[in-house]
Amino acid sequence: MKARVTVTLKSGILDPQGKAIEGALKSLGVEGVASVRQGKVFDIEMAGADRAKAEAALKDAADKLLANTVIENYRVELL
Repeated sequence: MKARVTVTLKSGILDPQGKAIEGALKSLGVEGVASVRQGKVFDIEMAGADRAKAEAALKDAADKLLANTVIENYRVELL
């Protein structure tokens, strides 16, 4: 089973990488960029077919390792 965990900064948290990317896009002539927020995506393959168990395991992994839940949100998707 394939899954995706997407981690993003919570709103209100300063995103210096996003600001740097925003500036770079503008310097490359990309028009219409108002704001950029940077995040992380983890594509994970899970063994087994129990979707509820896989989702619970991935949420546990995100809470413990993949995301800093003080400043980041995460979303688990089973694909």
